[in-house]
Amino acid sequence: MGWPVKFPATTQETATASPEKAEAKHEAPGHVELSEDQIREAGITLTRAGGGMLKRHFLAPGSLIPDADHIGRVSVRVLATVTELRKRLGDVVERGEIVAAIESREVADAKSEYLAARLTNDLQQTLYARQKTLVETRIVSENEFLRTRLTANDAQIKLDGARQKLFALGLSESEIADLPNQPPESLRTQFLRAPISGRVSERRVDLGGLIGREGQESELYVIVNLDDIWVDLAVSPEDINAVREGVSVKIRAIGTEDEASAGVIFVSPLLDRETRNARVIATLPNRDHRWKPGTFVTAEVPLSGAPSTVIVSKKALQTIKGTPTVFVRDADGFEARSVRTGREDDDDIEIISGLAAGETIAVQNTFTLKAEVEKDEAEHGHD
Repeated sequence: MGWPVKFPATTQETATASPEKAEAKHEAPGHVELSEDQIREAGITLTRAGGGMLKRHFLAPGSLIPDADHIGRVSVRVLATVTELRKRLGDVVERGEIVAAIESREVADAKSEYLAARLTNDLQQTLYARQKTLVETRIVSENEFLRTRLTANDAQIKLDGARQKLFALGLSESEIADLPNQPPESLRTQFLRAPISGRVSERRVDLGGLIGREGQESELYVIVNLDDIWVDLAVSPEDINAVREGVSVKIRAIGTEDEASAGVIFVSPLLDRETRNARVIATLPNRDHRWKPGTFVTAEVPLSGAPSTVIVSKKALQTIKGTPTVFVRDADGFEARSVRTGREDDDDIEIISGLAAGETIAVQNTFTLKAEVEKDEAEHGHD
């Protein structure tokens, strides 16, 4: 036994008095009478219709790559021999940690030049200070004092140049300051440090290998920090204008159930000559290192759009006699009301006409209301 269903009667009087009104009543699917207890027992949930933005999107293929800002290379700038390799593949390193050592004649020459320039400058600065005192008492001439000052300035310039050469070779401020305390045999040795914290992803040389010569390897290690990772997406020309830097995209790994959110940081203004796609880069937090470079992914990229006055869940919508219908709550139960729909996304749909914002509608188990209306319509039609 079903619930009571009322159908609007169409009489000759109403048809003559108001044809439009009579036609609307004739097309109305019906009314289902339900009490509060019956609604609760049927598992029908209610919500108020309201406005909002549809979550429209398109899908873009891509893959994960290391964040270019978190790739560090341990390299040399001189011809040298590898004398020590302290790290292996996969080892964790900290920024500034010594990872290798080399021996180089160029390094020895640069250190020797610096030490000689340092001694010369100390001597010339001492002479300049003495001459400055003497010229004030007129013991030395002004010309002799000026020559001493010129020599002191020249010595300072040479010292600064020698120091900058060591910086260019990769020595730190503390290493340069400690050079006068080092034994002569250590001048040819240079320690190489990790430029970033991360893990060793590549080791490109062997112990005792010659590096730095033209045509030979100049990198010893590649270090990668995967705390953040890039999502490299290929977006079609039709969709690229809808992508904005700063928006959040949903990432799904192909072949697994892994999902995450990434933020778009770069939208290329150029199209690839071969694929005709545009490159979009999003950054993905990866503190647990769950995501691996090389993984193929699909990105759900949101589309911007105008707000809708009324949107409802697709679960609230049923089709009766080919017409989209919602069930509007009233004092006696539910009115099955025809509506006209517009845009939609995965979960919601826009109502263009037939339903006003603020009206209460059924959302869950609306198929039971539809079944009741269709059953009683069939019975009503046989009477």
